[in-house]
Amino acid sequence: MTHSDEVAHNTFQSAANVQIGRYNTQKNIANYTLPPSPLDITADELARVVGAQWQREAGARRLLTPAPLPVRWKVSHRRVAGPVAGATTERAGARFAPVPGLRPTTREDLRRGGGLTDLHAVYGGLASGRLLLVGPPAAGKTAAAVLLLLAAIEHRKSAAPIDRTRIPVPVLLSLDGWDPARASALEWGVERLSREYTLFRGRGGRERAKQLLETAKVTLLLDGFDEVTGKLRAAMLRALEPAPFRLVLVSRSTEAVLTAKKSRLGGAVALELQPVDTSEAAAYLLDPLPATPPPAWQALVGCLVDREARDSPVARALTNPLAIALLRDAYADDGPVDELLDGTRFPDPRAVEDHLLDRVVIEAYTPRPGLPRPRYSPETAERTLQYIATQLAQKGTRNLEWWHLPSWVDPRPRAVFLGALLGLMCLAACYIVFATIVDPVWAFLIGASGAAMAGLSTAAGITLLNHPQPLPSAGWRDIFPPKAVLFGIENWLLWGTLAWLTARLIDAPLPAWTIYLGTSAIGFATMMASGRGYQLVNMTVLGIGTTRPAMNELRQQLTPQLTSETRSIGPRDVWRHHAGLRLVLGILTGLSVALFAGLTGWMFGPWKAAGIALLAGIGPTLWAVLVDNLAVTTAFTAMELSLREGTAVRLISFLDDAHRRNLLRATGSLYQFRHARLQERLSREPRGRAG
Repeated sequence: MTHSDEVAHNTFQSAANVQIGRYNTQKNIANYTLPPSPLDITADELARVVGAQWQREAGARRLLTPAPLPVRWKVSHRRVAGPVAGATTERAGARFAPVPGLRPTTREDLRRGGGLTDLHAVYGGLASGRLLLVGPPAAGKTAAAVLLLLAAIEHRKSAAPIDRTRIPVPVLLSLDGWDPARASALEWGVERLSREYTLFRGRGGRERAKQLLETAKVTLLLDGFDEVTGKLRAAMLRALEPAPFRLVLVSRSTEAVLTAKKSRLGGAVALELQPVDTSEAAAYLLDPLPATPPPAWQALVGCLVDREARDSPVARALTNPLAIALLRDAYADDGPVDELLDGTRFPDPRAVEDHLLDRVVIEAYTPRPGLPRPRYSPETAERTLQYIATQLAQKGTRNLEWWHLPSWVDPRPRAVFLGALLGLMCLAACYIVFATIVDPVWAFLIGASGAAMAGLSTAAGITLLNHPQPLPSAGWRDIFPPKAVLFGIENWLLWGTLAWLTARLIDAPLPAWTIYLGTSAIGFATMMASGRGYQLVNMTVLGIGTTRPAMNELRQQLTPQLTSETRSIGPRDVWRHHAGLRLVLGILTGLSVALFAGLTGWMFGPWKAAGIALLAGIGPTLWAVLVDNLAVTTAFTAMELSLREGTAVRLISFLDDAHRRNLLRATGSLYQFRHARLQERLSREPRGRAG
């Protein structure tokens, strides 16, 4: 027996010896790992989805390739937060323990400043868990927040499993739409998580989101603080004060200072992003170029590294991350970039930035040898973006919600076209059905009255959809919640059984399968009427009574909170899903109405019953597919805008293309201009400038 075996099997109960050898209890405890809890599994899945989402978006924004610009920060000297000591453990106890793998942040760490790695260390080691990231316009605040999020995700991914459960998942959200008077920070966070990620759909999902926030397993990075009104900003800070999770708040410096005069976020430390050093800007611009850069680029970079020329307008402009990013987008490798050195044309940094903003759209849609030809001309692209920017400026928002597009145009042309289309189809169907039953003249009169009703109801529906709409359900579970499905099945079996018993009592020669098939439409109608699909059957024989108060109360009990307004997919994907859902749902509704009406008219014969079924089913189908469908309405709106304004015909496809060309960015189901300055510049320019 070796010495080690003797130690391992030593029965001496000394406190020292019992902790030695193969049966070391401390070693066993360290190596023993409990299986992850359901909440930890949810957090891991959220981290995977968030990481993939922002990795794609960072790639689209060109934050990763070429290598990102260095992020430099210092503690802000502006009066936007309390003393630095209040955010560390040097004055009070820690509200949050340091993230595993990081040490507590000290005042010396904050005063020293640093780069992205140091920013992540401050984020994870700050005892108060409250961080303000501020800077002037176009300082790269959102880009820094995205890079911080990716760094935090990577840190969590590389941690040991036992530590990973204590590392929060960072989630970047926009503050638009939050009213602190109606919802606390926790309630709003739960609602936004359930809207952004299908992982938190339904009551169970919302409960998991709430638990993640309450246990600080999620950190919220909140962007767009400077885009809300002053009163709301102060109320938001007061509402965020008691939040049980870590916070990173991104804002312009001016708005942060104005808000701090009314309210401050207790325990927060404000870090201000610093201008880019000209030598770092030169290295960033040279990185994607050939080993021997073209002469024009050499001249520009020489201006940046020349100490005597660093006070030139172009050198001062290129200390701004926005201008640096625009420069790479506005000029190709062989572009005349040295024209920016002309002090007469560009007397100040603002003139340089305006010129880059003017070129970036044209350059994005200019054909290049060896690359696929852009689907849109520079003139069409600029007209479309100018129109969109002008509309957003008039509405005082940066968020482009595609389901609001119908409210941008007069609904009357669309109402006349669709009303006439559905009216003519109704006239034809009525005439075909009733011409075999009554005199052709009466059949035409009946068809004309039906066509008038169809046209008027269509026009009314178009007018309603013309008002700005919240995005309706984009998921099956919102239309068919489990309780509504069960309620529909119960009603189908009840009415089917009653009809079968009635047929037996009166000796009607109807097989049981025909009875249950006929009453299946009643079950489907009940299912639709008790969920969010009730509007599709409202004006049909299956939807009688769907708007009564008692039915509204029943719907509230059977239908969970709306959870799929947005998804973690892009806006175009939500548009496609919404269009497909309404299409299938309309066809199902039409088939149910047709089945119910056809079996009811079976006494007139099979052919007449088929005609009655066609007449009854075509109305709700066309209503759901063409009228009560925001995706289709948006497509008609785009056609009208194209005829009137010269914008792109396939507007949703254009927006997706502009996102790929880094002119727009996607946040959930919303589009925004890549830079606020780009939106401002386009909204002020007259249309047709590119031409």
